[in-house]
Amino acid sequence: MQIPPDIVGNEFAEVSVRIDAEANSRRLRLEDRKTGKVRFLDALELETLVWLPPGHLAKLLDPAADRWREDDG
Repeated sequence: MQIPPDIVGNEFAEVSVRIDAEANSRRLRLEDRKTGKVRFLDALELETLVWLPPGHLAKLLDPAADRWREDDG
């Protein structure tokens, strides 16, 4: 039985969040509800986010950097 995802959202974005157990170890499954794009984050990637200095994370939050590019690879 699969547990329904939690939804995290605000006026700028909405993401479904769930724990995925299909790989070798559990990981976080994130899905952009607008585009359907999915990203998986393992424990090391999540820990890295926790330890990032605030300035580093702020660079990731600039939507013009990667989000709305035509070459969305």
